Amino acid sequence: MATLTQPHHQTHLFSKFSLKPKPKFTTSPSRIRMSLQENAPSIAVVGVTGAVGQEFLSVLSDRDFPYRSIKMLASKRSAGKQLTFQDRNYTIEELTAESFDGIDIALFSAGGSISKQFGPAAVEKGAIVVDNSSAFRMHEGIPLVIPEVNPEAMEGIKVGKGKGALIANPNCSTIICLMAATPLHRHAKVQRMVVSTYQAASGAGAAAMEELELQTREVLEGKPPTCNIFKQQYAFNLFSHNAPVQSNGYNEEEMKLVKETRKIWNDMNIKVTATCIRVPVMRAHAESVNLQFEKPLDEDTARDILNNAPGLVVIDDRASNHFPTPLEVSNKDDVAVGRIRRDVSQEGNHGLDIFVCGDQIRKGAALNAIQIAELLL
Repeated sequence: MATLTQPHHQTHLFSKFSLKPKPKFTTSPSRIRMSLQENAPSIAVVGVTGAVGQEFLSVLSDRDFPYRSIKMLASKRSAGKQLTFQDRNYTIEELTAESFDGIDIALFSAGGSISKQFGPAAVEKGAIVVDNSSAFRMHEGIPLVIPEVNPEAMEGIKVGKGKGALIANPNCSTIICLMAATPLHRHAKVQRMVVSTYQAASGAGAAAMEELELQTREVLEGKPPTCNIFKQQYAFNLFSHNAPVQSNGYNEEEMKLVKETRKIWNDMNIKVTATCIRVPVMRAHAESVNLQFEKPLDEDTARDILNNAPGLVVIDDRASNHFPTPLEVSNKDDVAVGRIRRDVSQEGNHGLDIFVCGDQIRKGAALNAIQIAELLL
């Protein structure tokens, strides 16, 4: 927790959420020309002032995503504010049904109710919507996509066909889990998966991150902590994920992992159970994943498979007790996996335990959405 009081950490974690011009989005003129192209798609970013909206811009810039125009959309209270992206100034516009005239790709991260209201309107206008909310994930006929896992789910959806479509971005915990579990599933077929998550403040947005920082200072100074976001102390504490608890005792976050895994793996019989916990970490989720396989899979083979899987980095140094941590993956594209070991509670080589860490805002949200957009080109 001491790192929270170091100024350079504050800049690293929070600067990207201000609307002031940021060095992050400053690029050389030659790079701008690579991104800004007359024959490229027009883009709209919905919820541009939020944590994921800001990360959309960061990833678009980092990956030189081609666009001919970009429209910055947010709520009425943010309309009129100025935002700098790739050395150009943009005025944030209020989101309306008319916002999508002439838009090819609309990146949504403004919450489920906004997606339900404006997503279909954007599709009607001919835009392909990549939605980061939970609004459409379980709808039949709407692809739920992790590009490294099931790109075939969005087959036939392309920019330039003059036809709108909706593609759902999975939940951050699902993405981070399946990035590591899927390569092993392809090799030995997972029969049952038990997931325990350790979820960072970033999953609840910039305001939660700011409150965790504030609470940490308050507790260290002997003051009562400010509890506006989670209604209980978060600093130096952990608690069950704040999603509503359902009649079966699972909260919504846990059931998302169950249902989304089945849809993405196209297997309604796969056994999945999850326990989701909020931990006082700024950014990047961690997950303990226990896997039971139909076919034998030893830990050395598993390590080789994971080493060769796209979007993954293996950090598995037993000698120095070095394994994935949230700090190491913060602001990184790759998901880290380690603690790869045989499950001694299962016979033979039919079980493995792994530990996974991924940046919730990056791969768990914005990067995955931009990778989906890249498949549309």
